Amino acid sequence: MALVGLAELAQARERIAGVAVRTPLLPCPWADDEHGSLYLKPENLQPTGAFKTRGAYNRLAALTPEEAARGVVAQSSGNHAQAVAYAARLLGIKAVIVMPDTSPAVKVEATRSYGVEVRLVTPEERDTVPLELVEEYGYVHVPPYDDPYVIAGQGTTGLEIAEDAAALGLALDTVLVPVSGGGLIAGTAAALKLTMPGVRVVGVEPELAADAQQSLRTGELTRWPVERTYRTIADGLRTTSLGRLPFEHVQAYVDDIVTVSEDEIRAAAAVLARRARIVAEPSGAVATAAHLFRRGELPPGRTHVAVVSGGNVDPQLLAELLAV
Repeated sequence: MALVGLAELAQARERIAGVAVRTPLLPCPWADDEHGSLYLKPENLQPTGAFKTRGAYNRLAALTPEEAARGVVAQSSGNHAQAVAYAARLLGIKAVIVMPDTSPAVKVEATRSYGVEVRLVTPEERDTVPLELVEEYGYVHVPPYDDPYVIAGQGTTGLEIAEDAAALGLALDTVLVPVSGGGLIAGTAAALKLTMPGVRVVGVEPELAADAQQSLRTGELTRWPVERTYRTIADGLRTTSLGRLPFEHVQAYVDDIVTVSEDEIRAAAAVLARRARIVAEPSGAVATAAHLFRRGELPPGRTHVAVVSGGNVDPQLLAELLAV
């Protein structure tokens, strides 16, 4: 499949205008030191609490009238689920969302609040049940990451980073992006490399779900079993492998992928709440964790942007993170 280019990114930006929020680059003076500075891209401020709004709306808005009439089905642990449900409500499209029964209750209830049908399944069935529903009911499948429209929608994140960095006069060195199935890093990396060729793009994932790092470094798409990836607290990053199209983008545009520990993820989420006044779910805190705790593994440079990919955290978990 062809990689997403500037034309697709521009079309995505037009489709999502007025729906997805153009989130700012937030300076973090509390993180400044002799080694450099940090800016945050707070995608937790999107209407559904995560960057997924961008890709989901772009995909649904691009459906033909015949496809829209059939309805859609999507699978997700929570953030893509909410984004598809929200987009479907805005566009008047029937949607069925398949979620693993391990999804945080706050994400399940938020998805249902948009008026869609939610089906809870085992983690092993998450990716197979949607295809069964497509076969049975004729729904259009809206995958969470392995789709060019989804990738282009997520890539508008990178367009905004490049434009805002230029407007602020930042000599941007490295952009840190959470990695799960790869839609966000695929689109963001494409947008950045096509508009700011000198910038480095580094993915970040949990040590307990490091399939993407292994895939990039070996050059072969690697799958980790569910029982391994589901050990991490970062529930949005438990995908067992990159999608095939995201992997092509990662190979073309991503400089490296680093990992962070569970303790580092927890600490970063607490720091974001206390110092940046940002509510980040563990999955959304991993990029900040890399800046705070893995600087020696990152490319040289003084100015980093960390994407805070989402803020849909269970209130009890947030309280536990802040209590430490």
